[in-house]
Amino acid sequence: MRKAIVTGGSGLIGTGICKALAASGWDVASFDLEEGEADVRHVTCDVSSEASVASGFGSLGWETLDLLVNNAGRADPVTGPIEDVTLEAWRAVTDSHLTGAFLMTRAAVPLMGEGASIVNMISTRAFMSEERTEAYAASKGGLFGFTQSLAISLGPKIRVNCIAPGWISDGSDLREIDHSQHPVGRVGRPGDIADAVIYLADAGFMTGQVLTLDGGMTRKMIYEH
Repeated sequence: MRKAIVTGGSGLIGTGICKALAASGWDVASFDLEEGEADVRHVTCDVSSEASVASGFGSLGWETLDLLVNNAGRADPVTGPIEDVTLEAWRAVTDSHLTGAFLMTRAAVPLMGEGASIVNMISTRAFMSEERTEAYAASKGGLFGFTQSLAISLGPKIRVNCIAPGWISDGSDLREIDHSQHPVGRVGRPGDIADAVIYLADAGFMTGQVLTLDGGMTRKMIYEH
């Protein structure tokens, strides 16, 4: 049975990924501070902490790993006006996304053999932004660069790609206008991202790439009238 680690496995997207991988026959471990809904192995871990990551891998005790999904990170992209953002707040965001992916990848690579895969979860916010989201955008942009560099460094043994989700929701409290602004006619679902992870795990000729899953929003020109 192939083995996968998903960070942030208790969140909306993480739960969807864990459930889909488990349903596809993977042995899945979720690294998160909170235990999620998916029926998978739970490893309590703060991915931004070097000691916590080391402890998490030690408690899991796996000798091999086929897939790492770096999905953890603070979900709220807004940190406020840049002149008011503290260094502590900046680091809390960037450490949860970018530093966490580094620490998890560093620990995972020695366990990964030929044909293994890493999937980093970035965001369309790496390429387009709302105001007051600098720490989040910098984190996701950094993960994009991290992905392409890793793909060169770890290939051909390990493939590394990233997914850039757009608006992903569980479907509650959505309006018609929320759906209609997407060219596909709806807001994204966790399963859309999970399907992409499963695809990338076996996409043997794809590495260093960004798979954008946003319902076409980044291709739609928007003018205020």
